[in-house]
Amino acid sequence: MTEKEHHSLDVYIGKTINTVRKKQGLTIAEVSEQSGISRGMLSKIENGQVSPSLDSLLKVSKALGIPISAFFKEFDTEEGGAQHIKADERLEVVRRGTKVGHTYHLLAYDNGPKKRFEPFLISLDNQSEIFPSFSHEGYVFMYLLEGEMIYRHGKQTYHMKPGDSLTYNAQISHGPEELIQVPIRFLNVIVYGENAPT
Repeated sequence: MTEKEHHSLDVYIGKTINTVRKKQGLTIAEVSEQSGISRGMLSKIENGQVSPSLDSLLKVSKALGIPISAFFKEFDTEEGGAQHIKADERLEVVRRGTKVGHTYHLLAYDNGPKKRFEPFLISLDNQSEIFPSFSHEGYVFMYLLEGEMIYRHGKQTYHMKPGDSLTYNAQISHGPEELIQVPIRFLNVIVYGENAPT
């Protein structure tokens, strides 16, 4: 462990002790009395100014009534940075072949120079709609949420019901062949480039 990492661990442990102590409504003096560690030393530990020994941490953990592992629990956890798209923020997009009763909602936006994947929620409401053939880059994972249809990929057709999934090479002609029960809703995740299965 580098000196910088060691210092950041000391700071992290100190903040954890400080947070737990305050949540329990305890003063440094009270924790000092319970643990047998001087107030001055506890203050330095909480401020990340010293590296506490395991023996000291064990005494503090007993005084606070928490396991010693609680001091390290989240230390190596990476910061979150997930993309959260709320239901009313989904972007409706127009794609080739999009008509009335045929809606694409893009569920995540890839801001990088190259698209890695595109997840869509697709809704089909018009039972008499005739679909063109689609073909494009990437591989598709498709999962039927609602409705029933016959889906074509190349020369093969697949009778799909809720809970069924289909994975295919998108460069081969594909698309709905027959809408048996509408409304139909399915997830379509298109994976591009290096991320695509071989």
